[in-house]
Amino acid sequence: MAGNLSGGDDEAIVDINITPLVDIILVVLIIFMVTATYIVKPSIKVALPEAATGEPTESSSLGLHLTMEGELFLNGEPTPAETLRATLTSELEQDEDVVCLIAADKDVSHGQVVWLIDLVRQEGISKFHINIDPSMVASMNQESG
Repeated sequence: MAGNLSGGDDEAIVDINITPLVDIILVVLIIFMVTATYIVKPSIKVALPEAATGEPTESSSLGLHLTMEGELFLNGEPTPAETLRATLTSELEQDEDVVCLIAADKDVSHGQVVWLIDLVRQEGISKFHINIDPSMVASMNQESG
């Protein structure tokens, strides 16, 4: 009795109030959902061919896209072949380790893809990767197995 002279309640708080935590998490979730639509970049629709031996690449310096209609895009911008040559030359002068990521529609003829690879190599860029769709490879492997 002598220890409780102040008349106050000296019990420790043993419950954790998680309501503020839930409120903060919900606000962060709403912010993420709203901003996620702005993160997606517009892209060129290219139906990529499949390959079972595809490997992931490091971030490439230049992205080349060849559409079914024969249009050539450099980093998403329509580019004629001569402008592409000049750009490849200037990029190679700035960085000797330039890497080109080549994406061509699966219906583009083999000759056009070889022409694009040859154009890149003529300008002195020896490092290039061919973009593929790995999900199509997985589905084809399941069908054959």
